[in-house]
Amino acid sequence: MAFCDHCLGQRYDRARVLRTLRQMRRDLGTSRVSARVADALAAAIRTIRALDIPHLDPPDLDDGTVIH
Repeated sequence: MAFCDHCLGQRYDRARVLRTLRQMRRDLGTSRVSARVADALAAAIRTIRALDIPHLDPPDLDDGTVIH
């Protein structure tokens, strides 16, 4: 399935956020952090990873209208 630029951008942004949160978790893993902080990061990673970013195939429009 091919993705439009909009959908590709959303997927790229989600991947960047996940990489940043995982790096934060690694960086904090070497220092003393509370279990609540570690749990919060893990929950954020799970939530973002679970986001469904649907790709909507726009109908063929002859008037040049762009859906997204």
